[in-house]
Amino acid sequence: MEQEYKGIYIFCGIQKGKNDEFGEIELEGEKRELFLITFQDAAIVAAEVPMKIFHPNKENVMMHQKVLSRIMKQNDTVIPVSFGNVFQSKEDVEVLLENLYPQFKKLFPEIKGKMEVGLKVTGKKEWLESQFHDDEQIGKLAETVRDKSEAASYYERIQLGGAAQKMIQSLQNKLKQEVFHSLKDSSVAAKANDPIGEKMLLNAAFLIDRNKEEEFDRHVNKLHDKWEDKVDFSYSGPWPAYNFVNIKLKVEEA
Repeated sequence: MEQEYKGIYIFCGIQKGKNDEFGEIELEGEKRELFLITFQDAAIVAAEVPMKIFHPNKENVMMHQKVLSRIMKQNDTVIPVSFGNVFQSKEDVEVLLENLYPQFKKLFPEIKGKMEVGLKVTGKKEWLESQFHDDEQIGKLAETVRDKSEAASYYERIQLGGAAQKMIQSLQNKLKQEVFHSLKDSSVAAKANDPIGEKMLLNAAFLIDRNKEEEFDRHVNKLHDKWEDKVDFSYSGPWPAYNFVNIKLKVEEA
């Protein structure tokens, strides 16, 4: 029988609390106990797993997210680690935690009692088409290329694409001003990431106080009511502070 080499999968860093027992997880059909690797008042939540690359399929990623959600319910200071980080031994993780501790110590007061929520805003097809239809430059260019072959209207099509992109950027700027900056004022910190795809107008993350979640939700709902005829809101969370923590996971060579 081939020997299975064990590795240590890490989920997140936490500031040690009074009740830091998180039970077990199921990873690829096998139950694994969660345990802590500690240094001073910091800890990394980990599980012993086969030493291999774990593919980011839906089940594995959901498992990772569920563990973080469970930990967030029990601990108010969670430093997230991205999916799929496996180390060779507990000793390696101990070295990692000791090296990261100065960063953890600085982050603990900054994220204590905080959580991240995400907001993606996508333009509705009919509204976007009406914006293009009402734009004089786009209208003229569209008329120019309508009855021409693709080869004959090559440069006009390039101009049309550029004008359409300019229109989308204008709408993105409008959403940033009216939605993002409005919510930014109600958050501890905010980050506008690059939109994904042609219809997305806003891709934002907000760090908020856990005890102000309902207040922030009401603000999001108010903006949604204002914009619901034009765009779709996709509001997600709570998450650990992925967009507001920048930790490099590296074991330094002795």
